[in-house]
Amino acid sequence: VQLQASGGGSVQAGGSLRLSCAASGGPTSSYALAWFRQPPGKEREFVALIKPSTSGTRYGDSVEGRFTISRDDAKNTMYLQMNALTPEDTAVYYCAVGRLFTAYPEHYDIWGRGTLVTVSS
Repeated sequence: VQLQASGGGSVQAGGSLRLSCAASGGPTSSYALAWFRQPPGKEREFVALIKPSTSGTRYGDSVEGRFTISRDDAKNTMYLQMNALTPEDTAVYYCAVGRLFTAYPEHYDIWGRGTLVTVSS
């Protein structure tokens, strides 16, 4: 399976963006799908995950209530709707697929190449 993230760009604070992550080479419907991000000069951090069959979601504390993760297994694609963006959300955003429903990046086996989100004040 390969992942391709898209939808990043530049936006002003308070704005919104929607990231997409398309999977190819195999179905991801039975796996956990997640988004992580890496701000400039910082460690990679957990953003959100969604379980198979949209049976549950989990969010990082800093994005809870502003970001929404979703999946469309018919399209083998997941999304991250980001609202009320702040400069602190500036980062490279990565999508990932894994077998465990955790917030730890080491538990995810397949990663996309990342898409840059820049939020200006």
